[in-house]
Amino acid sequence: MKALLIQPPSVDPLTDQIFLFEPLALEYLGSGLKQDGHEVHLLDARIDPDYESTYRRFQPDVVGLTGFTSHVNIIKSIAARIKSMNSRVLIVVGGHHATVQPKDFNDSHIDVVVIGEGVFTLREILRTWEMGGDFSAIHGVAIPNIADMTFSTPRPYTNLNELPFPDRSLSAAYRNHYFSEWFKPLASVRTSLGCTGRCNFCALWKITGGKYLRREPEKVVEELLTVAEANVFFCDDESMCDVKRMDKLADLIAAAGIRKKYFLYGRVDTIVNHPELFAKWAKIGLSQVFVGMEDFSEKRLAAMNKGINTAQQAEAVKILDRLGIMMYASYMVDPTFTHEDFTSLMAYVRKMKHKCASFTVLTPLPGTELYAAREQELLSRKPELYDMLHALFPTTLPIEDFYKELANLWTKAVPLHRVMPTLFRFGLHGMLARIRIFSRVLAKCKLLHLDY
Repeated sequence: MKALLIQPPSVDPLTDQIFLFEPLALEYLGSGLKQDGHEVHLLDARIDPDYESTYRRFQPDVVGLTGFTSHVNIIKSIAARIKSMNSRVLIVVGGHHATVQPKDFNDSHIDVVVIGEGVFTLREILRTWEMGGDFSAIHGVAIPNIADMTFSTPRPYTNLNELPFPDRSLSAAYRNHYFSEWFKPLASVRTSLGCTGRCNFCALWKITGGKYLRREPEKVVEELLTVAEANVFFCDDESMCDVKRMDKLADLIAAAGIRKKYFLYGRVDTIVNHPELFAKWAKIGLSQVFVGMEDFSEKRLAAMNKGINTAQQAEAVKILDRLGIMMYASYMVDPTFTHEDFTSLMAYVRKMKHKCASFTVLTPLPGTELYAAREQELLSRKPELYDMLHALFPTTLPIEDFYKELANLWTKAVPLHRVMPTLFRFGLHGMLARIRIFSRVLAKCKLLHLDY
């Protein structure tokens, strides 16, 4: 059979100018389908949005769609349009939102929803469809029904070592477009899934039932040897919390003579408790660590169940700076912030002497404990607003003032003299382009209150 796998377009194309990661999940799915002899085409609609022309040209039997919460309506729209072109095509939806809130895809234009890891599930779906069987016999799926969605027996999460390597040939036409900051071109590699943390604003640890799933270091090295790009993003929920595994992986990468630059997610407490691990990784190419600092208030950090304190934050900054590893510090603005809170956060970020920092809004994403506990307070259920920038709880400040303060953080929290070394990494042309994009982001931020 012929399968078309679609990465949907972004809600706001401006975000694609800030970062654009390869559709790794679809590359995994495509690899699995090709093992069964299916013909697979991958369309990254963020880069090539004309999915209708691709559909007509390829004439697939099956169309697979994936996405996050903000993509829900986009996915439904694509499914409806494709069904109007051919009512016999099989539409399968999976991904993060399908896993945490599958009922949002209880739609007449969608045939099957995959819950959890989809590589083996999708292969079973195609086999069952070829034989005219019953999808409800497949573990880990939901079947749309006007009366009520039908759920099959849950599927235990797949052992990551049993998965095929992602087929990057499927995204060959797009690979030069994938990047994050100055890391371009950039490949994404998954070494683990889940997290040892229990933050109430994150669903990633819940998806795996609280388990931290790992790939064997030897498997990761074997895959790295096939990656052409000089820059690699370890797209784990948290890469370094299994210290022994990552220590061994560093040794194996060095022994294999692999020379790349790495970007990964790391927790504050992991950095503080294991500086020697980050020192070892710095020697083999670790260039940047995305660190969820989240807040400057011990009380709010505790309420988030973040498991860190401000003293550890300060120590993590010093450790990475000493090792020459760029910290991409991420903070979340609580909708309850007053003018004084914004001022305090500004002062705190300046005290940390960050070279790179970002500011999002505390968001109750579906599947999180935060969402479950405060669902009745939501200002909107519009999926497009679940982008970590729109406040979905009532704000203490007038909403327009809230966004002015947020824009002010982006503008002034990291002084220009600290930003400049970071900008120089882009080169002159890239630096000027980055400044233009930043100006557009700020202008948009100040108008976010109009989206409600």
